[in-house]
Amino acid sequence: QLQLVESGGGLVQPGGSLRLSCAASGPDFDNYSIGWFRQASGKGREGVFCITGGGTSAALEDSVKGRFTVSRDNAKNTVYLQMNGLKAHDTAVYFCAARAVRYLCPASVSDYTYWGQGTQVTVSS
Repeated sequence: QLQLVESGGGLVQPGGSLRLSCAASGPDFDNYSIGWFRQASGKGREGVFCITGGGTSAALEDSVKGRFTVSRDNAKNTVYLQMNGLKAHDTAVYFCAARAVRYLCPASVSDYTYWGQGTQVTVSS
C-alpha cells in the first residue's frame, strides 16, 4: 500500500515556474514507477511525465517537452515535477500516481494503482 500527497501548486504568471512534489509513504518506494497526470476543467486526465523506480523519465505529452522535467529522490520517497515556461493551457489539477513496477514508464491512467489527491496549478496574468 502506498499513499501519495502532492504539493507545490499555486497561481503563477505565464512564463513562470513551479515545482510540484509527490511525497510517498510506504515501503520499497524505489520499486514504484511514478506518473504525473493533469486534468483541466471539463477535460479528461492526461499523462504529463513518468519516471521509473530507477530514475529513467519520459514525457507523456509533447507540449511539455523542453519545459518540464521530472526527478526523484528515493531516500526522501519524493518525486518532483519541475515546470518552467508555464502557459495558460498548463492550468489543471496535477496528480501523481504510482505503479509497482520498477523499470517501466506506464503512460495510461489505467496503468496506475495509487493516486494522490491532486494539486491545482493555475497559469494566469
